[in-house]
Amino acid sequence: MDLTQSAADLAFREEVRSWLEEHLSGEFAGLRGKGGSGRDDEFHDERLAWNRHLAAHGWTCLGWPVEYGGRGLSLHQQVIFHEEYARADAPTRVNHLGEELLGPTLIAFGTEEQKDRFLPKIAAVEELWCQGYSEPGAGSDLANVSTRARLEGDEWVIDGQKVWTSLAQFAQWIFVVARTEAGSTRHHGLSFLLVPVDQPGVEIRPIVQNTGGAEFNEVFFTGARTHADLIVGEQGRGWGVAMGLLGFERGVSTIGQQVGFARELDGVIALAKETGAIEDPVLRDRLATARAELEVMRWNALRGLAGLEGGSDSAAGGGAGSIAKLVWSNWHRRLGEIAMEVAGARSLATANAPYELDAWQSLFLFSRADTIYGGSDEVQRNILAERVLGLPKEVKGDLR
Repeated sequence: MDLTQSAADLAFREEVRSWLEEHLSGEFAGLRGKGGSGRDDEFHDERLAWNRHLAAHGWTCLGWPVEYGGRGLSLHQQVIFHEEYARADAPTRVNHLGEELLGPTLIAFGTEEQKDRFLPKIAAVEELWCQGYSEPGAGSDLANVSTRARLEGDEWVIDGQKVWTSLAQFAQWIFVVARTEAGSTRHHGLSFLLVPVDQPGVEIRPIVQNTGGAEFNEVFFTGARTHADLIVGEQGRGWGVAMGLLGFERGVSTIGQQVGFARELDGVIALAKETGAIEDPVLRDRLATARAELEVMRWNALRGLAGLEGGSDSAAGGGAGSIAKLVWSNWHRRLGEIAMEVAGARSLATANAPYELDAWQSLFLFSRADTIYGGSDEVQRNILAERVLGLPKEVKGDLR
């Protein structure tokens, strides 16, 4: 792994930094720090305008091939962009699911007609997407999905329910993992469908979280329809497409996430100095450990990305993505706990009635979910045990 920055990389970093400084001003100046985990539904229209401003200036889809509307930048330059974007405290982008997840999936698995239809609108932030994976009985165990789709003439007809669907209330499209072969079980017989949201057969119900936000939703399909050719990959072989998309989920944007973590840690340290908690040697040691762990996390993430670029790792191969998810989610959850300890007794009461949380209370509450969403700890450990270490598969069912 060679992370030496060339003259071109240094120039690119300065270009990104200067552009963000110039453009995060005027109507966009107030958006710094807006959005993010637990708050991804706030200032949505304003952040959408910002995301379209980025697109108009060529700052979306940086890693996509040029022929599909991207800039074809190197992995190193993509990392630079996400680092500088986070350091500028720029608002969370609203197009993550389309740009970072579905777009690369269509480039890898989609037909040319699907690429022509969807990629330009993703790149321009003209259509937003959400992810129809988890269900009430199939959260971390994605292979247990029960949402079904049947082919009627030239349309798929879909019935079922999805849950924890981020930003569905703002999306025009949803990519859905559905069972398309009657009698199939587990990962067999699943298909990956592209479904329009604005139709009578789709109902969206926001879920209010304990942080007060409502970025998650329940989505109900009752005879919802999509055209027969809006299936990505072969019928019944959607598991491979779904897993390919999850591999893209843990890409270069995670480096920007870690810059955000560093900002949160700096804030907790400042709070410890303000409250005097920094004088506690045990707490001071925990903060120092968190700083060291964050630095190690960054280098491991870069090493994992380098492995993916070099073809030496995959979502089901070397396991870098699963290791990274385990590490950052548990680190972030511990940071939330440290923040509550630093804040002391005041962390137990809301700032204002009826339920106004401060930043540290929101961090603590939302970070409790970090080890569940995006693949729970248990699932990540099973992946590493079975697919990487070659250990026996987990026993299912009655052990008697």
